[in-house]
Amino acid sequence: MSSACPHDAAPCCLYARLVPPPLDDPLIGRLVDGRYQVDDRIARGGMATVYVATDLRLDRRIAIKVMHPHLADDDQFRERFIQEARQAARLAHPNVVNVLDQGEEPGLAYLVMEHIPSITLRDLLLERGRVRPEQALQVLEAVLAGLSAAHRAGIVHRDIKPENVLLAHDGRIKIADFGLARAATANTATGKALLGTIAYLSPELVTRGVADARSDIYAVGIMLFEMLTGKQPFTGEQPLQIAYQHAHEQVPAPSTLEPSIPHALDLLVHWSTHRDPNLRPADAGEMLEEVVRVRSGERSTTSAHTRMLPVTAPDAETTVVEAAREPRGEQPRREPPRRGIVATSDLPSLDTGDVPPAARALQRKAQARRRRGWVLLALVVVLALLAAGAGWWVNDGPGGRTTVPEVAVGSSIVDATAALEAAGLVVADATQGEFTADVPVDGVLRTDPAPGAELPRGAAVTLVVSLGIEMLAAPQLDGTPLDAAQGAIEGAGFAYAGSLPIFDDADAGTVVTAWIDDGQGTAVASQPQWPRGQRMLVVASRGPAPTLIGLDQASAQTVLQSVGLTLGAVETEASRDVPEGEIIRSVYPEGANPDSGAAVGIVVSSGVPQVQIPADILSRSLPDAQATLEGLGFVVTLDTNVPGPLQSIVQPTAVSPEAGATVDEGSAVTLTAQL
Repeated sequence: MSSACPHDAAPCCLYARLVPPPLDDPLIGRLVDGRYQVDDRIARGGMATVYVATDLRLDRRIAIKVMHPHLADDDQFRERFIQEARQAARLAHPNVVNVLDQGEEPGLAYLVMEHIPSITLRDLLLERGRVRPEQALQVLEAVLAGLSAAHRAGIVHRDIKPENVLLAHDGRIKIADFGLARAATANTATGKALLGTIAYLSPELVTRGVADARSDIYAVGIMLFEMLTGKQPFTGEQPLQIAYQHAHEQVPAPSTLEPSIPHALDLLVHWSTHRDPNLRPADAGEMLEEVVRVRSGERSTTSAHTRMLPVTAPDAETTVVEAAREPRGEQPRREPPRRGIVATSDLPSLDTGDVPPAARALQRKAQARRRRGWVLLALVVVLALLAAGAGWWVNDGPGGRTTVPEVAVGSSIVDATAALEAAGLVVADATQGEFTADVPVDGVLRTDPAPGAELPRGAAVTLVVSLGIEMLAAPQLDGTPLDAAQGAIEGAGFAYAGSLPIFDDADAGTVVTAWIDDGQGTAVASQPQWPRGQRMLVVASRGPAPTLIGLDQASAQTVLQSVGLTLGAVETEASRDVPEGEIIRSVYPEGANPDSGAAVGIVVSSGVPQVQIPADILSRSLPDAQATLEGLGFVVTLDTNVPGPLQSIVQPTAVSPEAGATVDEGSAVTLTAQL
């Protein structure tokens, strides 16, 4: 795992010079769970900080991801953090960063992952611009292998991008950060808040907020395009412009930017980034098979993967099975069997005239009683049915009333729906969304009407769900006056964290840059959006650093104190140009910004350099003596009557100033040689 500088090469020096040393991290050096010795911090994110640590039990290096303390006390965030561990732990695959352990201590929730010395694919692309097609296929095959394992486990990553692809120093390639991962149902809805990086969002995520395995495939296709060309297919000044292009435009072929790219890779990009998810690979496993074929040199079959829907012709051939017929000919007639049918001639005749009147009266009474019994029975049945229907209507049917149950804050839509349906209510087709930092995305905030309200059975209840943290556009602060920076930050929905002065060539009181107040020196301009309420710190120019050249030591100390600096080491140096006691140059150390108290060194002139006339100058030949003095920087004048050819054999008789004297460098010296 790695942490990259968020700046380009030029600002990086400024970044390194301006970032104040981080405060002592209380976790560094701590023994977590009696097992994990925390050694150093390697990365920091919105929910957690990642440290490199030593597993004392197994004597190995691991990475430990620790939730921020202010979030660890929140049950909802802690549950989301633990859920991430469980999701990632289900994926035991060589191309997925493995989760080894998870635990909690008072005020501390953590998960343990394998430690992978690596760079990210983003780092590689920033360094090289783009990679060769065979290298892109190698990375793509590893990513799809790991992603295929996730899809088989029913998990959608939802944040595939070069920043989450780790290129280990030993050659392994792994997918990291399943923080946004979800168990995949038929469709995984994200609500109105789009998760993932905007440059890799699929059209269905932009338009409908729905993600499944095919959304991961779209992001993989965008990443393949970027590896091949060094550019993203869609760009814009605003995130909405990029999202609109994803939703309404087809990703172009990479060969339109780089003609050398093979046609098979154009087909792979087109297949995986089709706007219609039904025309993409169903999951990473299907696309992996095609990538393996392309790498092995087989003819690409991606044209068959466009999945044209079959059309049945109206005259499609059918098979008619003709029933077997009995052979022609006379067949013996069979009499139908008798089934309890009795001829009327078999019944005894009854002549009512033979029945006595009293018997006939008794018969009539019995028949009347039987009729009344049937009527009463029917009446009882009808009344019972009416009573049951009335009871159902009042208790369980539309005529009854029920109370809206309590729904746990942060529960899933599925659980909340089950609780409401158990109470005889239904969930409205549309949910309401609200931005909040306290409940994960799609977690239920409350119901409308509120719990305890009495409603008719079958009434609709609206679920109000979390849209997560609201992301706002970062304000443009560079070059603005310092006194306007606070209003610009707060007006954009963020918190002003103060200002830091620096020496800069910009006009005094002008904002040079702005940081996120996270102790890491993250530039506000490093990403287009930040969470609402994010604290921002501005860096403002105090003007150029004061020059000390030409001042004496006391004056320099006064000037430095006026800008919050101190006088450091004082050195002396001879100078022909700077009078004695004046400053030749100053030495500002790295980080010597206003009010920092940094010590600034100075070099003070000790005057013109002094040079000694050699004591043995009169013992040398006249030409040698002249050359020696000129080599020491003197201006030599000869006072001699010795002819030129004889000067090499005579010695000077006098020198002025005298031999052994110390005089200013560059002084005039006279050599005398007389016959």
